[in-house]
Amino acid sequence: MSMSEAHLQSPTPNPQSLSIIIVSWNVRDLLRACLASIADGRGDLSLDVIVVDSGSADGTPAMVRDDFPWVTLIARPDNVGFPRGNNIGIRQARGEKILLLNPDTEVAGDALATMVNFLESHPDVGVVGPQLRYPEGAIQSSRRRFPTVATAFWESTWLEPWAPRPVLDGYYVRDRPDDATQDVDWVMGAALMTRREVIEQVGLLDEAYFMYSEELDWCYRIKQEGWRVVYLPEAQIVHHEGKSSEQAVTARHVNFQRAKLRYFRKYHGRAVATLLRLFLLANYAWQIILEGTKGILGHRRALRWQRVASYWQVLKSGLRPAGY
Repeated sequence: MSMSEAHLQSPTPNPQSLSIIIVSWNVRDLLRACLASIADGRGDLSLDVIVVDSGSADGTPAMVRDDFPWVTLIARPDNVGFPRGNNIGIRQARGEKILLLNPDTEVAGDALATMVNFLESHPDVGVVGPQLRYPEGAIQSSRRRFPTVATAFWESTWLEPWAPRPVLDGYYVRDRPDDATQDVDWVMGAALMTRREVIEQVGLLDEAYFMYSEELDWCYRIKQEGWRVVYLPEAQIVHHEGKSSEQAVTARHVNFQRAKLRYFRKYHGRAVATLLRLFLLANYAWQIILEGTKGILGHRRALRWQRVASYWQVLKSGLRPAGY
C-alpha cells in the first residue's frame, strides 16, 4: 500500500516523535489509568496520543476531554472493532514511530523511550513488542511463532490440555527465556510499536478482522517484506487483559474463531480453513451436549444453561469469516 492509499500525514522530522493509538470500548477507568501512565512515562519524547472511542456508553469521551485535554479524541458512535479503530487513529498520527496500545494497559517506567530508542538503533527492525506483565507482576505470554495447521486444531480449543507438548511450546516460544531480547514471528497487539516507514510499505491493518489475529496478520505481512520483529523485555507494560472482550462473551467466541479462520484462509488455503471451521463447530456442538447434560443433572444449572445459550449462538453464526 502506498503512502497515499494509507492516508498518513507527513511525520515530524524528530526521530523521537511517537504516536500512540488507543482503541477503547467501555473501559473508562482503565483508560484513565493508561493515559495517566503515559503522561508519567513520556520523558523527552515528542508525544501524540490518539484515543479512538468505539461508541462507549460509560462516559469515556467526557472523561478524556475533561481529564486529558492533550489527547486527541475521536469519538465514534459505533463499535468499529480493533483493526479499523487503529487504522482511523494511524491516519491521524503525526509521529515517526507508532504504538498500538490497549486501553487496559499501564506503561511502566521508561518503556516508551526504550522501545523508540531500540527502533532507532536497529534500522532493520520493523516491530518491537515489550514484555507484558499481569498487575500482580507475573510475566504474561506475549511473543509467538506463526501458527501451523497443527497449532490451529489444538490452541484455544477444548483439546488444548491434551495437545502434544512440542506443538504449543513452539507456538508460545517456551523454549526461550522470558528475559532475553529476541527475534520472534509476532507480538501481541496489546502493545506493538512499529515505524511509519513500515506502514507505508506494508499497509494498514486488515479490517476484515474485527478483533483478534489482526496483529498476527500484520506481523506476517511485515516479516514477508523483510523486517524483523523483536521481543524487548527491557521495556515493560502492565496488561490487565481482556477487559473489553469479556463484556460480550458470545461475541468474543465468534470474533476469535472467525479471526483464526480468516488467517488460515488467507495463508493456508480454503480447504484447510473449511476443515478447521467444521472442526470448531463440532467442538461447540460437543460442548452444548456436555453443558446441557450437566445442567439436566442439576450441577450449577444457571451457569450450564448460560453456556448452552452462548455456544448455540456461536453455532448459529456458522463462524464464516469475512472474505470466506
